[in-house]
Amino acid sequence: MLLAVDVGNSHIVLGIFNRHELVKNWRIQTDRNCTADELAQNIHSLFIMEKISFSDIQAIIVASVVPPLKSAWQSCAKKYFNLTPVFVSSATATDLEINIDNRAEVGADRIVNAVAAFARHHQPLIIVDFGTAITFDCVSKYGEYIGGAIAPGVAISLAALGRETSKLPAIDISSPPPNPIGTNTVDAIKSGILLGYGGLVEGIINQIKKQFAPDNPHVMATGGMAGLIAPYSPSIKEIDSMLTLKGLQLLYEKNS
Repeated sequence: MLLAVDVGNSHIVLGIFNRHELVKNWRIQTDRNCTADELAQNIHSLFIMEKISFSDIQAIIVASVVPPLKSAWQSCAKKYFNLTPVFVSSATATDLEINIDNRAEVGADRIVNAVAAFARHHQPLIIVDFGTAITFDCVSKYGEYIGGAIAPGVAISLAALGRETSKLPAIDISSPPPNPIGTNTVDAIKSGILLGYGGLVEGIINQIKKQFAPDNPHVMATGGMAGLIAPYSPSIKEIDSMLTLKGLQLLYEKNS
């Protein structure tokens, strides 16, 4: 079995593939100071609930946007799995040509998402990833990764509201406000965040589409907040929260 690991700034998403099938997945908080032993302890706790052992894992692939954790994952894989993990980077072999100013700048997760989306659709694409940042990744009809846009994520804005304002509370935005005009503070914040980010995402997508013309890209979303914001952005036609893990499985097959 393959262990695929997506290390983000806020969360780490882990998935186990049995051949091409994603059979298990988990999401845990990212700790930049986590040691190899602590990683192994966290993984073991998840595995034991599903009756999985370290010896069941035959390969590990990691996409990380948190450089300090690379050595911890290397050590964890070697010490507890007796494996050398594959780390995704701009130098990783893909079926996509990376056509931007400096290919070393593009995050591993953005490459992986583009690979997974183009392998599925083989058409022009805009992939919106709702993570700590909201990234917009663009793939041409020729299978070229051509760049995109980056905006602050929803959690960043909520944290800033709580930190920088004296009277605004931290709230749960998992349910929508009853109306755009909030009649209390909680509903007003929900309206501002959900409708505001829906408008931001829709506006950026529409501007990107102008650059794609005459092609009409398919727009899909992934990431932990995708389900919350996508309903307010009608251009998004597909949500796949496991897109990054699926891309990691494809890249492992190509590079193994």
